[in-house]
Amino acid sequence: MVGAAPASGVQASEKTGASRIAPGVEYWKFDIPASHGMARAHVLDVDLSDPDTGVGLLYPGAVGARSVVSALADGAGAVGGINGDFFNISETQHPGVEATGAPVGPAVARGRALKAAVPNGQRFGPAMPPGVTTEAVLGVGFDRRARMDSLRLDGEVRTQQTRLPLGGLNQYALPVGSVGAFTSDWGSTSRVRSTCGTDTNRGAPCSTDTHEVTVRGGRVVESAGTPGSGAVAPGTTVLVGREAGAQELRKLSIGERVHVRHRLVAAQSRTPFRFALGGYPVLRGGAPLPGLDSVTSAVRTAAGISDNGRRLLLLSLDGSPEFRTGLTIAEMAETLRGLGARDGFSLDGGGSSTLVSSATLVARAPGAEAVTVRNHPSGGTERAVANGIGVFSRS
Repeated sequence: MVGAAPASGVQASEKTGASRIAPGVEYWKFDIPASHGMARAHVLDVDLSDPDTGVGLLYPGAVGARSVVSALADGAGAVGGINGDFFNISETQHPGVEATGAPVGPAVARGRALKAAVPNGQRFGPAMPPGVTTEAVLGVGFDRRARMDSLRLDGEVRTQQTRLPLGGLNQYALPVGSVGAFTSDWGSTSRVRSTCGTDTNRGAPCSTDTHEVTVRGGRVVESAGTPGSGAVAPGTTVLVGREAGAQELRKLSIGERVHVRHRLVAAQSRTPFRFALGGYPVLRGGAPLPGLDSVTSAVRTAAGISDNGRRLLLLSLDGSPEFRTGLTIAEMAETLRGLGARDGFSLDGGGSSTLVSSATLVARAPGAEAVTVRNHPSGGTERAVANGIGVFSRS
């Protein structure tokens, strides 16, 4: 592939700034001669076979919220981390509608499903490879092995009269004609955005046929013609319907019994995920996916998996002026392969690309507790993001 970073371009002898962040966690950087100019990569190399080392989801405590990676890492006690999934960053096509900040794909934290994936046509970010959907995830199972998979929502709303398939869980966009569930994990952000756009057109107008009901203690306690906002209390579920889904919710009466269930089902993994987040695969089984963009270059963030899931490479490109040309997606896949990854996963890029690690090693200041940004975000400062991958150490 012309312009791609060959395996020989990422040899250990070319690593610089190497330092031990914690047992089983190393930081280093290297330069990549690419098709659009020199790129610089910053890497957290995580040994998941080390019993004192692990990774988990960084997020602001709510699906519909954002924060910078350094604050997320500090708040969770992580020794390092990178930004994660693409997210609902703006709503210029729907004036007056609040951007939720919620991520595109599924999210799992500490074994609990936080959200499911939005329809393919509702995603933010560059085009995905052929055949890939928004249900794609990177995660680590309870077996402490990293893997790529996809997570599908399986759920329903059951009443005495009918059973409705659940079309969404804490999502900023619901499928046309569906009913979605919002729980306390969503936060206080408005739910209006969930009824805007269509399955194939993110910018399509918001639906004019909507309804919302609140279920608490297994019974309907509130009903409204439009989606609302405000925190959802623990033990409460807000159901939002659009079109056919709205028509079904209008049939529910105050006091009526309703049971809502939901779970995320992995397509391949037999071991449940302890942590997972969205993005899209670029490398599988040591081979780049067909149809990767080899033209558009940008500052990017990605993760690579090697050693049968026992090693996780978290990579973020530098966005400083001299390296801002970045890599194409095809070059990123080749770079991950050159580092020994068998599987590779693309995360959000541009101004979101952020890698942080323990300031104790960066500044060599004994006793320091905060993290510091190791790369240069292309916007000059950290961008608030929906979630990320945190690296943790018990040592």
